[in-house]
Amino acid sequence: MLPVSVVIVTKDEERNIKDALESVTGAAEIIIVDSFSSDGTIEICKSYTDKIFQSPWEGYARQKQKAIDYAKGPWVLILDADERLTPELGYEITGVLSKPGPDGFYLPRKNFFLGKWIKHSGWWPDHTLRLFRKDKAFIEDREVHEKVVLEGNAGHLRNPLLHYTYRTISDFMRKTENYSALAAKEIRKNSGSPGLFSITVKPVFTFMKMFFLRLGFLDGTHGLILAVLYSYYTFLKYVRAWEKPY
Repeated sequence: MLPVSVVIVTKDEERNIKDALESVTGAAEIIIVDSFSSDGTIEICKSYTDKIFQSPWEGYARQKQKAIDYAKGPWVLILDADERLTPELGYEITGVLSKPGPDGFYLPRKNFFLGKWIKHSGWWPDHTLRLFRKDKAFIEDREVHEKVVLEGNAGHLRNPLLHYTYRTISDFMRKTENYSALAAKEIRKNSGSPGLFSITVKPVFTFMKMFFLRLGFLDGTHGLILAVLYSYYTFLKYVRAWEKPY
């Protein structure tokens, strides 16, 4: 048995959730916090867990914190619906939790874009803090790009989490519409209205950083497309922050 409480936040994830749940069937408990999905998400989840809670959407950070709060075990693993735990990672987690050690662990993450594992562009190894003692961590309350704040020592695991993000360009564009609006709100809140520099120079720098400094060109056409799309996302979040207050 995987000695952790796995927490997953969902909203219309019937395309992804079955494989995510299948990858953690050996967990001590699986907790779902769903924002009233209108597709088959809940029905799929019922086949894997009875710990399903529905809550109006309050933002990524607050939804994930709710899921963590429901956890009964001392160790929590956050999993997104488009992520998969490999057997090797499961064995490694079981091993490190069987003996004294850090209060949390960073997991390397293999990110797939249009079906290809992106090995450069700043996307690998993409260490992310997902495994932690419940009483030693919380989710930072941000509009977007929420993260776990650990009040203790962190270690690093070796085996990767699989992340099947942006299966199509349409996927990226849909998520960009949402993420850029949230990022714009965060920018306005922290920095006020952005100026011409942010709107013009930062998108160009995003492309240069991903494609050249982080060797995105070694990812071929996928790397080029990814750098262009993230440059567009950078432009969009700043121009939306400039457009109006939130």
